[in-house]
Amino acid sequence: MNRPKRIAIISAIFGVAVGLIVFAAMDFIRSSPPSVNFTAQPGKPVDLTIQTVGTIGFGVHPSWVSYLVKTPAGQWVNTTLWKLPAHRTVDVTLLQYDSGSPLRNQEIGSVIGVQNPTLNGNSFTLINSYAGNGVAHTFSVPQLNVNVPLLGIDPNAKNPCGAAPCSLAYAHNTVKFSFNTGAAGTYRWQCFIPCGLGFLYGNGGPMQTIGYMGGFLEVS
Repeated sequence: MNRPKRIAIISAIFGVAVGLIVFAAMDFIRSSPPSVNFTAQPGKPVDLTIQTVGTIGFGVHPSWVSYLVKTPAGQWVNTTLWKLPAHRTVDVTLLQYDSGSPLRNQEIGSVIGVQNPTLNGNSFTLINSYAGNGVAHTFSVPQLNVNVPLLGIDPNAKNPCGAAPCSLAYAHNTVKFSFNTGAAGTYRWQCFIPCGLGFLYGNGGPMQTIGYMGGFLEVS
């Protein structure tokens, strides 16, 4: 094969590779979940209501564990991208509908970096995951030094939620706390419990996918 033909073939292969990369990037952008905006009320604390569920029940991964957030208009949305105002207090109500288990790292069971944490109306600073129902998930923002463990529901509960969004009629724990957003920037947040059932060490699938067990706080 002469040189011009080799160059032509290599160029064609390179072009196909670039096209596939661009297609994958555009597909990711199109499939990325929406971002919910909580910046509309300047000067006021932000009310953020979220829930964790053992099975999302819809979408491309209906069996995956997931977070959901309630929009300012009151609609539950399966997204983990939230726009928050800078230097503002965020008052969180977190409804936890999933079962728990013992932690591999007990330090994750400590409440860090938040104000007025309560679990079902009672103040708490730690969950002993080897007692009771264990820990189901965490809400953690490493850059803000925030970590809140979420107590699992009773594994023998008679009314577990089967698909999201879950109403208050189903077995759940209510966790409330406040944190400060700090300066403008993009902050990664996630669950630190390996809860990707069916994936190696539980760290794949929903643990690595935006819209399920991790996302970003877009602070501005």
